Amino acid sequence: MPDDDLLQRLRSFQLDAFPQYREQFQTLVSEGQRPTTLFIGCSDSRLLPYLLTGAGPGELFLVRNVGAFVPPYDGSYGHHGTAAAIEFAVLNLDVSRIVVCGHSHCGAIKAMYGEVSPEAHNLQRWLDLGRAALLPVQPSPEAMRRTEQRAVVLQLERLMDYPMVRRRVEQGRITLHGWHYVIEDGEVHVFDVESGGFVAASKAENSGTGPYPPYVEHDGQILVD
Repeated sequence: MPDDDLLQRLRSFQLDAFPQYREQFQTLVSEGQRPTTLFIGCSDSRLLPYLLTGAGPGELFLVRNVGAFVPPYDGSYGHHGTAAAIEFAVLNLDVSRIVVCGHSHCGAIKAMYGEVSPEAHNLQRWLDLGRAALLPVQPSPEAMRRTEQRAVVLQLERLMDYPMVRRRVEQGRITLHGWHYVIEDGEVHVFDVESGGFVAASKAENSGTGPYPPYVEHDGQILVD
């Protein structure tokens, strides 16, 4: 029987990693979780929320999906994990920040410019949530980067359609943050609502806050109607 590396990793966690956080986990069990941030990130294996933010156990409420997309609040009340997670984080956990984090070399963005397997019916429909960010150009590296960032802002705007999110943003109880993680540079670029563009975290004055009106780019193009 071949070595089971996942089993070995599970055992290593219990023996080596868990003891360092034992008291934290016990407190989180006895007192419940109180995360401050809802982190909506792409499922890409290269995006590591805890590593990016330096967060520890109990700090982030994580939602990950293909493209870091936010489904519309359309009142259909279907089976949708991301929408349910947003509602739970806001209404039950009372988070004070929502981060939408996209990244460079995103497979979801690339797929929207190309072809999707005919068997991937759910993926094809899911990618519709990002199509408004596409540019009428050939997918060059520059166009890809710009589209990835446009997609992040599109999701922030869609979050504002959730009544419980909009209400708390307008009350100053929740801030919205749009991030684009450049994998090869190890740097996050944050969306600055004042300048209407993404700024490297090393130069930014804040980590990005909303609310977000329709995004008008420097060339005058409106991201969504």
